[in-house]
Amino acid sequence: MRNLHSFRSHLISACLLVFLPAMLLAQLPQDEPDLRSAREMAPVDLTGTWVSVITEDWRYRMVTPPAGELHGLPLTPLAEDVMNAWDPDVDEAEDLACKGYAAPNLMRLPGRARISWENESTLEIEYDHGEQTRLLHFDGIPPADTERSWQGYSVAQWERQTTLARGIGFFGVGGGLGDLLGPLEITTTHLREGYLRKNGVPFSEGAVLKEYIVWRQDTVTGADWFSLISTVEDPVYLRGLYIRSSEFRKEADDSMWSPRPCSVR
Repeated sequence: MRNLHSFRSHLISACLLVFLPAMLLAQLPQDEPDLRSAREMAPVDLTGTWVSVITEDWRYRMVTPPAGELHGLPLTPLAEDVMNAWDPDVDEAEDLACKGYAAPNLMRLPGRARISWENESTLEIEYDHGEQTRLLHFDGIPPADTERSWQGYSVAQWERQTTLARGIGFFGVGGGLGDLLGPLEITTTHLREGYLRKNGVPFSEGAVLKEYIVWRQDTVTGADWFSLISTVEDPVYLRGLYIRSSEFRKEADDSMWSPRPCSVR
């Protein structure tokens, strides 16, 4: 009888160890759904005019690279064939000058980004070089009838505000760096076929662009910066992830804003 009693005691203890945490958790108050808009939830203010600070890859970003230049690109043989057949005269004749200004390449180009809220759940990025506009939607997946376009359909979400790094020279620019906050995550689909570089390096309609905007403040000058880290996956033209990082510094106003149309060359 004593052994039976001991067995029952051990069994009850074991059950309590298994079920007590769940019972206690059920009694704790659950998190209420966050009813704030995307604009209200923003951990940092990205609105304003930002200039692209180009400190690397000048030959691919400041000018149109020569035909056949593919350094640093994980291209498939098919992509190389398409690139080698690139003819800027054909693009001009067929009104395709903006193929090199599509979302996967737009913010690699020298220029300025003017960011504002179109509404409480849509962040707008206007780019003066190419006169393109991107809309970042915080309200869910693309509608079923979304048409393909150079800028595609971008779904954005704020990630938990996090200090990613501190110190000097984490991204190689901007002097002394304070906390790095973010990121804002952006996923872009429904792209119209375009160029990863203006010299005809292609991406297909199946490409997916993922971007992360990480904000920081220069502790020496007080200037605001953000890094745009982007990856492109393309089952047709890329053998692996194509990863890049671009830097932007906030300007005091938009007096240097200079819209200019797409150009093949």
